[in-house]
Amino acid sequence: VLGLLVWALIADTTYHLHAAYGWVMFVSISFWIVTVLFFMTYLLQLQLKFYVIPWPLVLMIFNAVATVLYITAFVTCAAAVQPTSWRQWDYNRRAAASFFACLTMITYGASTFFSFRAWKGLGSNAATSQVTDHA
Repeated sequence: VLGLLVWALIADTTYHLHAAYGWVMFVSISFWIVTVLFFMTYLLQLQLKFYVIPWPLVLMIFNAVATVLYITAFVTCAAAVQPTSWRQWDYNRRAAASFFACLTMITYGASTFFSFRAWKGLGSNAATSQVTDHA
């Protein structure tokens, strides 16, 4: 939802006049689409059919790449906001897009942390760790 807000807010402005917003649009739309695809994969439990793929590792790498690229998108978007814009609604939407890009960056960062814990197996509870230790 946060990524959708980023690209929807920017798409509602005259972003084509500023080259910096092209990068922000690319990052936000690309990762929004891939995130929706991963969500649908897990919702439909397709990851169980493709058991050869190391899903925790794939998700950790995806979230780490998304975090790094969203850092660049956030910095680019925030630096390109001009408070003296002649179109006040463009300023408000671009400032809001910068805010939501920051929230999206933080969310992907937290997802990277939890994906790393899942990949390393640190997210198990006491019951599952006792069962696997004795087996």
